Amino acid sequence: MITLYGFGPFCGLPDGSPFVLKVMTLLNFAGVDYREERSSYSRAPKGKLPFIDDDGSIVADSTFIRWHIEKTRGIDFDRHLTAEQRAIAWAVEKMCEDHLYWLMVRDRWLDDGNFARGPAKFFESVPSPVRPFAQWLVRRKIANRLHLQGAGRYSADEAARLSAQAVETLAALIDDKPYLFGDAPCAADAAVFSFLAWPISQSSLRDAVESRANLVAYRDRIMQKYFPSFAEARGGSVASALLTATGA
Repeated sequence: MITLYGFGPFCGLPDGSPFVLKVMTLLNFAGVDYREERSSYSRAPKGKLPFIDDDGSIVADSTFIRWHIEKTRGIDFDRHLTAEQRAIAWAVEKMCEDHLYWLMVRDRWLDDGNFARGPAKFFESVPSPVRPFAQWLVRRKIANRLHLQGAGRYSADEAARLSAQAVETLAALIDDKPYLFGDAPCAADAAVFSFLAWPISQSSLRDAVESRANLVAYRDRIMQKYFPSFAEARGGSVASALLTATGA
């Protein structure tokens, strides 16, 4: 059986990382049994989560985990897609992971209120005398990464405009379909769902997502089908779960 190493449930979601949630969703799409374990970055082969242990085979990074699942289980998540749709799916997935992700990190970690409602909870196990220093140190490191990547250099209005464009793109692609390309999910759906579920911060990004009825329906539908215990705990709505968990 696959053991998936992540952060664990967080703020009403199955995991605190969209990349871990992406892997969980892929495994659920494929009907592959797995168990979850919490881990630290120090144990991760690439210094990042998630990673898996598949009967002794260690695989890190959500995309490489996807390819491992497909190779070892004889699965092609995109089997029903045309060549053009496969290309679009890959581009959409990377828009979420390499663009939208950094805008979300900016919202969560650089805004004091959002940090207190979300990421600060990661430090609850740190002894209280050193907790403020640990928080400051990690936030400074993340701010430096955001500056190097570019998202940390945007004004609030610029970041909001970029976020809105990404949300508009997803809303247009999904339209009124159950999934990105029709009635069956593809690998990109796991990534899109995970990032739509993840913006727990009070931000223009979350407002943009919540204002698109088709994105809300898409997100909640996947949560209800593949993570029913989390959906049922909050009345079936991801939005209500996030609002309750963050005190928003």
